[in-house]
Amino acid sequence: MTAKLPPYRPQLALLVKTPPEGDEWLHELKFDGFRIGVAIERGHVTLLSRREKDWTAEFPTVVAGATKLPVKNALLDGELAGVLPDGRTSMHAMGGGGTLAYFAFDILHLDGEDLTALPLIERKQRLQRALGPKPPAPFRYVEHIAGGGAAFFREACRMKIEGIVSKLSSSPYKSNARNATWQKIKCVERQEFVIGGYERSVRGDLGALWLGTYEGGQLIFAGKVGTGFQRESDALLKTLVKLERPQSPFAPIGLPIGAKIRDARWVAPTLVCEVAFMEWTGHAHIRHGSFQGMRPDKDPRRVVREVPR
Repeated sequence: MTAKLPPYRPQLALLVKTPPEGDEWLHELKFDGFRIGVAIERGHVTLLSRREKDWTAEFPTVVAGATKLPVKNALLDGELAGVLPDGRTSMHAMGGGGTLAYFAFDILHLDGEDLTALPLIERKQRLQRALGPKPPAPFRYVEHIAGGGAAFFREACRMKIEGIVSKLSSSPYKSNARNATWQKIKCVERQEFVIGGYERSVRGDLGALWLGTYEGGQLIFAGKVGTGFQRESDALLKTLVKLERPQSPFAPIGLPIGAKIRDARWVAPTLVCEVAFMEWTGHAHIRHGSFQGMRPDKDPRRVVREVPR
């Protein structure tokens, strides 16, 4: 009798400033998409988000591809993203304008065997064999290089890719954990924020989003973003109107006062979006932000300011 697959609880990467050096580190590109686990149990496929939300119905092409893999039972870890014509990935491209791809970079379980205790390099070898020499669409095996992290990072930034992920080749898989054996290095400042309010423009459409992160159980104001959401502004505005509430969800500390807050409309802090920005100001607000997309896979209460170590 085949053992039941374990829950999908992904390992997370620690944000750092520079790539680690040494040939024991494997370096992969960082993808701009959604972290998804693919569970295969004798032909039945389930797609799971980081929050264990079932996304199977949303991506039938991934399900169809998974049924063609030469495995009976498996739990894969990877990123689901849209691929632009120039090869870069984008969350925006998942809804059109790009090719949907599932970038598989790890395997946790295979045909009754728990692989999490194996070194990463062995898991990747098992993953490559499980995908086959020509993985069915939309599956793609994530290649890596060993060593040369600094040069790899510079090239990724030159190609305008979000960043890289560096992983210790000998490390086991640590479910539901963030530790230094996986490290992410970003070419630009970018992270998730909770939407706590919004403004309308002079035309009456969506003008800006008020953003925050949690600290000590309180939602701390982190600034506003007013660009990048034009393609989905109508749908987003309708959702925000339904979430309106009279009181601010933000802690008073750091929140603008007087005329700067007059046009704000508060919403229940249940939505998470991703924003790219130039830098953090001395007041812990983002500067020159650009909306990148909604993150329904993220838990708002776990959105904190990411500080590189």
